[in-house]
Amino acid sequence: MTRRPLASHQEAPEVPVTPLIRFDVISLFPEFFVPWQSLGVCGRAVAEKRVSVHHWNPRQFVSDVHQTIDDRPYGGGPGMVMMAPPLADCIAAIRHSLSAEDGLAGPVILMSPAGTPLTQGWIETQIALLAQPRPAAHPTLSAGESASADPQQFTLVCGRYEGIDQRFIDRYVDLEVSLGDFVLSGGEIAALALMDALVRRLPGVLNDALSSINESFMRPQLDHPHFTRPEVFEGSPVPAVLLSGHHGKIADWRAQESQRLTLSRRPDLLESLKRGEKSKESGFS
Repeated sequence: MTRRPLASHQEAPEVPVTPLIRFDVISLFPEFFVPWQSLGVCGRAVAEKRVSVHHWNPRQFVSDVHQTIDDRPYGGGPGMVMMAPPLADCIAAIRHSLSAEDGLAGPVILMSPAGTPLTQGWIETQIALLAQPRPAAHPTLSAGESASADPQQFTLVCGRYEGIDQRFIDRYVDLEVSLGDFVLSGGEIAALALMDALVRRLPGVLNDALSSINESFMRPQLDHPHFTRPEVFEGSPVPAVLLSGHHGKIADWRAQESQRLTLSRRPDLLESLKRGEKSKESGFS
């Protein structure tokens, strides 16, 4: 029996001449990022040079035999604090690397539980910025030429131990980002989440561009349930409407299921939508 394809896939856009995004990751454990750079759709994006990743270990910028990058906190207390000078030297090295390639430095982002929550809205803002002209990194280039040639750059700082010397944060960090109200052993997992969320929204990374548009949080609600073969699994059939071939009815069912799931599991998303609509009606944004 010949199976019909479950969905049609759009042709992927051509691979860009230069990466669309450049990540410079400051971490004591760059090995964390190796699987992500080689597996799945994001690994393919790295292989196809849609995105580039550069690693900077603060231990490379210290000269003592123990490669000391942390010390006891002033005022006492448990744990150790990452020292500012090695981190500042990482930033200087990143800027030098960018300058050598006529690249533009983007935001320095610290993964921190004290940061702004990472949301799909923030991701979409960054993706939208990719399409906007940016100032020329080289004086002989126009802004339009720079926008097509230079990747959007992000420096991601992954802390460890009790934290990072506040003076480094005050002087070098543009934005602090958090995954939520919990604490991890380091910023690497949070950085990976940010990188993955950004890269999968780049043109050509997913086989079907609609895959990332019709997901949870692209609108302020959850995605609808999904089903595939077999048609009956352990006595549970696929909803009949999905087998009907009636695209209008299928779209209505998916919209209703999305609304139902959001109301039962994340009603706060719908409340935020209502608040946004009221703000627009009153003239505030």
